[in-house]
Amino acid sequence: MSDGPDIIANIATGALVARAVEPLHGEYAADGHTHEAACLNCATPLIGSHCHSCGQHAHVHRTLAAFFHDLVHGVFHFEGKTWRTLPLLAWNPGKLTREYIDGRRASYVSPIALFLFGVFLMFAVVTQFSREFEPGNIVKVNGTSVNEGLPIQTKRLAALKAERTQLVRGKHPTEAIDGQIAGQEEALRVMQGVKNARFDQLNAHSNVGAIDRALKGLKTNPGLVLYKLQNNAYKYSWALIPISVPFVWLLFPFNRRFHIYDHTVFVTYSLCFMTLLVVILTLAIAVGKPLIVPAAMLIPPWHMYRHLRGTYGLSWRSALWRATALLAIAVTAMLLFTMLILAQTGA
Repeated sequence: MSDGPDIIANIATGALVARAVEPLHGEYAADGHTHEAACLNCATPLIGSHCHSCGQHAHVHRTLAAFFHDLVHGVFHFEGKTWRTLPLLAWNPGKLTREYIDGRRASYVSPIALFLFGVFLMFAVVTQFSREFEPGNIVKVNGTSVNEGLPIQTKRLAALKAERTQLVRGKHPTEAIDGQIAGQEEALRVMQGVKNARFDQLNAHSNVGAIDRALKGLKTNPGLVLYKLQNNAYKYSWALIPISVPFVWLLFPFNRRFHIYDHTVFVTYSLCFMTLLVVILTLAIAVGKPLIVPAAMLIPPWHMYRHLRGTYGLSWRSALWRATALLAIAVTAMLLFTMLILAQTGA
């Protein structure tokens, strides 16, 4: 629950430390801006708003407000490019990918930068709200989660037992209430089993020693293994790109119009959208919004279809069958990625 804020805090701390050890150069006026004729970074004479040699801003600022602006900008990449990129990524991903491949990039966030930010945000949000995905919170009985319903059903059982005691004292028949008590006790056992769901009954095996060690660890010490899995999934998330690209190439075998680079940009922007979709769905689950499952099932194939058609200029029939194949590719890539993470965890 606290890993998300810890990650943000660590990044912010790193930024502050980096700024603290940065040497001071040049003179600056009361407005906090330096006014120099040469670049403070490489000493190249300045002829515009940016150094034409290293690209640094011609004038740097040294005010506290400007410092925190830089911090927020560095951590969250808040700038105009983001707000031009995200709407296209959501509604017209083919145009975004085609623009980037064709070299019109100044207005958009690069796919790898957006991917890294999306992965960071996804893991931070999912970790923060991970309790929402515990079995006791996911499984619902009569519209109420198991964790919420357990105290209610426990009180109901106690009330039934108290009622039975009164019937016994009054020498009244108890067959009916005995049946209710038995049913209530069975329901509580089931709910308690869901709440305490663990990996004790996990009997999966593979022919890879590292994966088998990770699976064994899930039975003996699931908390530690899940922590390692999360860290490795975050660390190796980039591997989804090289895993997926060859499969996408198979959708256009030996087609001279499209190259590996095109497929790499396509895959990376597609993964960007999926990571941000996970963030949105996680937040929606956390606040109890309905229709999450239909959204999770319908949005990805719809986005894949539009992305393929726009990027590669396909007809609707051609885009449709490739989108269907891309769904299978996505599942295959996730399985291979999961095997990689399990192997790294058990290594």
